[in-house]
Amino acid sequence: MTEDVQKHSVHTLVFRSLKRTHDMFVSDHAKPIALDEQSFKMKMAVKMKTEYRPVLDMPVLKEGRDKGPLHASDPYGQPEYPLPDTSPDYLVTGTHPYPSAPGVALTADTQMQKMPSEAGVHSMALALPPSQARQEASRTAASVADIHRHAGSAERSHPPQHALSLMEGGTKSSGLLPRKAPTMPKPQWHPPWKLYRVISGHLGWVRSIAVEPGNQWFVTGSADRTIKIWDLASGRLKLSLTGHISTVRGVAVSTRSPYLFSCGEDKQVKCWDLEYNKVIRHYHGHLSAVYDLDLHPTIDVLVTCSRDATARVWDIRTKANVHTLSGHTNTVATVKCQSAEPQVITGSHDTTIRLWDLIAGKTRATLTNHKKSVRALVLHPRQYTFASGSPDNIKQWKFPDGNFIQNLSGHNAIINTLAVNSDGVLVSGADNGTIHMWDWRTGYNFQRIHAAVQPGSLDSESGIFACVFDQSESRLITAEADKTIKVYKEDETATEESHPVNWKPEILKRKRF
Repeated sequence: MTEDVQKHSVHTLVFRSLKRTHDMFVSDHAKPIALDEQSFKMKMAVKMKTEYRPVLDMPVLKEGRDKGPLHASDPYGQPEYPLPDTSPDYLVTGTHPYPSAPGVALTADTQMQKMPSEAGVHSMALALPPSQARQEASRTAASVADIHRHAGSAERSHPPQHALSLMEGGTKSSGLLPRKAPTMPKPQWHPPWKLYRVISGHLGWVRSIAVEPGNQWFVTGSADRTIKIWDLASGRLKLSLTGHISTVRGVAVSTRSPYLFSCGEDKQVKCWDLEYNKVIRHYHGHLSAVYDLDLHPTIDVLVTCSRDATARVWDIRTKANVHTLSGHTNTVATVKCQSAEPQVITGSHDTTIRLWDLIAGKTRATLTNHKKSVRALVLHPRQYTFASGSPDNIKQWKFPDGNFIQNLSGHNAIINTLAVNSDGVLVSGADNGTIHMWDWRTGYNFQRIHAAVQPGSLDSESGIFACVFDQSESRLITAEADKTIKVYKEDETATEESHPVNWKPEILKRKRF
């Protein structure tokens, strides 16, 4: 009786073969180089002499040295000393108890203490795992009996070579355990998002958006030169602010004061007092259109970026231009602030991202991995990481030095905006009207949305200029080129069965470019 062999496509077989090869060889990359015993001994001897010279020589009586057979030999070629259990009564006497610690009474016992052998102390330090060694070092009030019990015992129970191997691996069994094959993390399941409200009211492209800290309303800036404030729950218009004479490119609501900040292509940066709905301050200095702004979360500082290839740091109260962050060679399209270092991050059309030292007003690091303009940055709300968006890729980076984590490939369009929430949902919005949803940790693209334009608009007017999660992170608000604001929410009816994770891992090494 013959069994039918299941047939697979060539693609599947190649993929499986790649995975087997990957699992077989990748774990060998980090194998340590074999230890050269002679050079290690020499290194340890030199280290002991240079670093522990003052405590190497213990007080030993002459009679003790004459006793020959019971000597502890030192693996590193140091002078021999007798073991503590067999040594004669040589004493260290003094006015302080040994070990010195609060709460130890000065008695005849604490006044005179035997010293452990030097070789025993060294071998004990070698035999202890690193974490335990740190605990032992920090335990100042250890009893004298403990010191005697440990000293020498490690040396008697383990030969010197074993002590070395213990120090390498930390524990006895760690060297024997097989190294776990590397695994690729499976993406977390996220419910899909669906459009549930479209808000009309602007007469031009909606270019910027911000949600106020109390989550009651949100504000949008538009190419019709107005700033509009909308009720978040109902989507109704609460207020319109006029004053800019060109497109409003950036808005931000302060968490520290009742102020709203806006910037536009008219080179103006304005501060609005929301108790009077009036402009109370102007920040003059940019030489061209101002494309974005952000508020520092902990100090009263505003950072704006412009087509004049600079970012400027303003003192909110005095309107002083504290720093002009120059170094980019083309339009600075986006800026973000955070309380930790680096406190200012900018992305530019010169394809670079710069991390700035706010105190010195200088660049800490320049990230040159992108090949095309960087128009969007987003900081993760929980992790010390951030993402940048460009037509070539979305890239994730680690603070504080901007170490590259991974690429999120597949959104092949001009990415204008990024947003991320605490659940690890990253949203990218593009110039062609597409929205991609990503799992932050694995870079899995779990949903793609292309919402229809509002009736009366051309299909070419499909574009996402800005998107932001509200404070509860249950709503996603997008600002679009068809002059509407669209609000999305998670689909409550979706389950892991109805919308499974269709995940095919990228076996080949993640590309840096």
